[in-house]
Amino acid sequence: MASSSEFETNLATAKTVLRTAASVAAVAMVARSVLQDFMPPEFQELLSSGIKSFFNRFSSRMTMVIEEFDGMGSNHIYEAAEIYLGGKISPSTQRLKVSKPEKEKSFTITVERNETVVDVFNGVKFKWILVCRQVEANNGGFHNPRDLNSTLRSEVRSFELSFHKKYLDLVLKSYLPQIVSESKSVKQEKKTLKIFTVDPERLYRKNAWVPTNLDHPATFETLALDTEIKNFILEDLERFVSRKDYYRKVGKAWKRGYLLYGPPGTGKSSLIAAMANYLNFDVYDLELTELRANTDLKKLLITMANRSILVVEDIDCTVDFHDRNSAVDQSDQRQNGNKTKQLTLSGLLNFVDGLWSSCGDERIIIFTTNHKEKLDPALLRPGRMDVHVHLSYCTPCGFRLLAFNYLGIKEHALFEEIEQQIQDTEVTPAEVAEELLKSDDPDIALENLIKFMKVKKKENEEAKAEKEKEETKADKEGDEKDSTQAEPKDDQEGYAALQAET
Repeated sequence: MASSSEFETNLATAKTVLRTAASVAAVAMVARSVLQDFMPPEFQELLSSGIKSFFNRFSSRMTMVIEEFDGMGSNHIYEAAEIYLGGKISPSTQRLKVSKPEKEKSFTITVERNETVVDVFNGVKFKWILVCRQVEANNGGFHNPRDLNSTLRSEVRSFELSFHKKYLDLVLKSYLPQIVSESKSVKQEKKTLKIFTVDPERLYRKNAWVPTNLDHPATFETLALDTEIKNFILEDLERFVSRKDYYRKVGKAWKRGYLLYGPPGTGKSSLIAAMANYLNFDVYDLELTELRANTDLKKLLITMANRSILVVEDIDCTVDFHDRNSAVDQSDQRQNGNKTKQLTLSGLLNFVDGLWSSCGDERIIIFTTNHKEKLDPALLRPGRMDVHVHLSYCTPCGFRLLAFNYLGIKEHALFEEIEQQIQDTEVTPAEVAEELLKSDDPDIALENLIKFMKVKKKENEEAKAEKEKEETKADKEGDEKDSTQAEPKDDQEGYAALQAET
């Protein structure tokens, strides 16, 4: 009997607790509804933040917020975390975002909004959550440069990293640096090479570099270069990319300048593509004729990515630089009382070797020209153009490589004759390659190449004779002109002498 009474008492107590909990839940729901309907969103966020802050005082957990943007620029830690967490997907993960732009090498996996990812580092558990919220453009005017619809709305994204408070030093000194380092390696492995060009219409509004996939197949194995030159360039590139600490120790910007010079068709562009493929560096193709002033150079430099190659082709004929030492015409120097903006050689030199050149790491700058002798000596000194590579006409070594690449042969009865003609004839690798392309039959292709080089040699001799004839004619005309200009001087001297005698 007592047992039955005790059971009824417990049951009544349980009912009372349930009724009370239900009442509290109902009140909470009503209060929440009232807050959402009648209180401004700013006050709701403030109240929620206050409640969280109150309870967090009694918690041993710490939350670190990593926002997508730091001011107007991207947050490097956010980008690193996004890449890093894409490789930390576990069976417990429920939602992911997968993308693959056209011509990219692999899929890109990232965390979906409000999804939780648990990571373990050095035996410590860390919890990541991607938090997203929508912000209307008319409420604060926030602009997200990654959102094409940001004129109407924008999304503010951030990662929240939660861990025990006692591991704060571990996070700042080891965990986050490890994430940055690992994400850099992953990004480099999955990277699809790009070539960037300048869009003049975007130069004064935002980043003017426009990317396109770089699918150039050139490699150092396929280049028709002498083995000695090829090995020298490879060793120089390897030494450059491995000397980050050395450059910092000696106080130099981590960059390297190359000058590629030689006749057209000798493989300057192919060498640049081979360097990009070997290093997995993006290429930035700078056309100086699209620029108006030195400030344009600075804007382009600071928006370039690290681990990249900047290329200025045909530097001798792309733009007429104002001399650093000569005075510019006053009408060009001032306009409406202000100095006219202009692109100068001094601006280019500062771009290559001045303070602005240090706004980035692990960069290679390449100038190309067909006429090295036309360049200002100031461009050629070490620190600006550190390595000068002369790409000359085809050599026997280059021919053998081309024959193997195009015809798949390493030896042939005609090789000796062809190599002898190549030594006596100025023919470019591009011309040799074009002849080898005309037939898949090695016999026919090589015979056609011999005929082509005989014609080429004759044309070169005729061109050389014509050039010598023109130079002789010019020298003769110059002598006659000097003689004619000297006659008035003699007359004046004779007249002066006659006056003296009188």
